[in-house]
Amino acid sequence: MLRSKSENCCISYARRPEITARIIDGKAIAEKVRAEVAIGVSKFSAEHGFPPGLTVVLVGDDAPSAVYVRGKEKASTEAGFKGQVIHLVDSTPEAEVLATVQRLNADDTVHGILVQLPLPGHIDSDLITSAISPAKDVDGLHPVSLGMLLAGSPGFIPATPLGIQRILVEEGVELSGAHVVICGRGSLVGRPLSVLLSQRGSGANATVTLCHTGTRDLAEITRQGDVLVAAMGKAEAITGDMIKPGAVVIDAGTSRVDDPTRKRGYRLSGDVAFAEAVEVASAITPVPGGVGPLTIAMLLQNSLKAAIRALEAA
Repeated sequence: MLRSKSENCCISYARRPEITARIIDGKAIAEKVRAEVAIGVSKFSAEHGFPPGLTVVLVGDDAPSAVYVRGKEKASTEAGFKGQVIHLVDSTPEAEVLATVQRLNADDTVHGILVQLPLPGHIDSDLITSAISPAKDVDGLHPVSLGMLLAGSPGFIPATPLGIQRILVEEGVELSGAHVVICGRGSLVGRPLSVLLSQRGSGANATVTLCHTGTRDLAEITRQGDVLVAAMGKAEAITGDMIKPGAVVIDAGTSRVDDPTRKRGYRLSGDVAFAEAVEVASAITPVPGGVGPLTIAMLLQNSLKAAIRALEAA
């Protein structure tokens, strides 16, 4: 069973179809995390005489990536980090990007390294990600980081899965024994989240089903989920009739959908058909304003952890 924080009672899955879901405020939860991090950064700086260092590497001029990087830079500065953005042109050779990462690995003032994805087509993303020191891999995407997560001794957990878990914990969702259905097996969200939520411990211990493009009768499976996570990268792929009444829905997708009524010519859409889902789910994250803010907040949390571990290992 799941427990609703707002209702403080067990959710019944036989609720009426006219349910209007509670909208989960991801921004508010992210602000709480960022405040916690800021306190930790202040304490770290006072004890050691210098702030934690976080460096973001941006290659090219991909517009969404530039927006994300500006958001990360602003958030890290507000939290008290010594932030830096290294912006390389789109035509930068792979060898130069690799050399940049290696230089940052050797810089003791840099505790966290993040290479913004996607990278230009001529650069091997796996090669660059694997070149980051596991001790500075605040994105949690290095093979060592992912292997430690799988082994049950996580180093750095990818920020979006960690943010989703924090949302569920903050919302009072009892995960132990619950059935979590995740749609999307990507290495950024779906796969690491399935491992994270199925592990023993607080905020986990769930039974997890991981769905993907080869899943048969997808709707039959999604309707079994006490918690349904959409991370498919396909706008409004999850419709209202695919959701179990009273389920908690986490929408981790963001897509641009053409919309001539908007000044910019498009709107942002999640992987869930929101207007339908709110009539079935008990709680749901919106897009934007749901999972997205938590991704940056958890990145900051990982960065502080990296700085603390670096000093402990020195």
